[in-house]
Amino acid sequence: MPISMLLPILFVVLWSSAFVTGKIIVVDASPSAALGLRFGVVTLGFLIYVFARGERFWINSRAFMEACVTGILFHGIYLTGIFHSVLNGVPAGSVALVVCLQPLLTGALAGYLFSEVVTSRQWFGLILGFLGTALVVDIGIEDFSHSVGLMWAFLGLLAVTTGTLLQKKFSGRVPLPTNNLYQAGVATVFHLIVMTVLEPIRFNITFPLILAIGWQVVAVSFGAFSILMYLLARSSASETVAWLYLVPPLAAFFSWLILDEELSVVDLLGFLIVSLGVFLATRVTHVGR
Repeated sequence: MPISMLLPILFVVLWSSAFVTGKIIVVDASPSAALGLRFGVVTLGFLIYVFARGERFWINSRAFMEACVTGILFHGIYLTGIFHSVLNGVPAGSVALVVCLQPLLTGALAGYLFSEVVTSRQWFGLILGFLGTALVVDIGIEDFSHSVGLMWAFLGLLAVTTGTLLQKKFSGRVPLPTNNLYQAGVATVFHLIVMTVLEPIRFNITFPLILAIGWQVVAVSFGAFSILMYLLARSSASETVAWLYLVPPLAAFFSWLILDEELSVVDLLGFLIVSLGVFLATRVTHVGR
């Protein structure tokens, strides 16, 4: 399998696992306590990697600010929004559906920002992916009654969409490991501030908690997020984020496999629809204006 196909598939598998491990984490820890620890370890890991590989460490003030902004959006506001949406009573499926508006928003904005032409076939794929996701998460209108939680979910959607577009604009200016180092560092500071101002500190050390945080450090932060940055630097923004439609169906599958949650025939049908939508959205070559 060519790397151009392998990396996006590996990305969605690793990214999807974050939803399952996130459910495990919130049982024993407040979100920002766990996220602060996670990104503190990630920062240390990238720091060691940068110096061990002789990568450029010092960057100019503009690149530093760009990394800080995208780091807060991706690792700070987005993740805080998702965790607090669930904690305020919004079902995980509803949160996933809100966040899955991102490819549609990115496709709509990418043409204006990066001169990307999103064809009618790709738009059809993006919309099909969204409808397939809605079928998988199987929400009801009563799920949207939690207004505070929904505000958090839409805040997360706005953050991850803006972060994706800005990362596409800024990518390539500094080495990827250096960029990830500064993004993780500012995310650590962000979550420490949120932990002291917004959340009651809760961190009960258990084996499932340490295992889940360890997985998110290695598989999600070092693995999935680095792949996402690589894809954004080499593909169009709308094409890259179309792969995110596969995340909720895979998260539902992992929840069934690990957490013994229900997985129905309708869910499998939705997964097939999402897969078709992703195929249509990512198999078309963008043409500049």
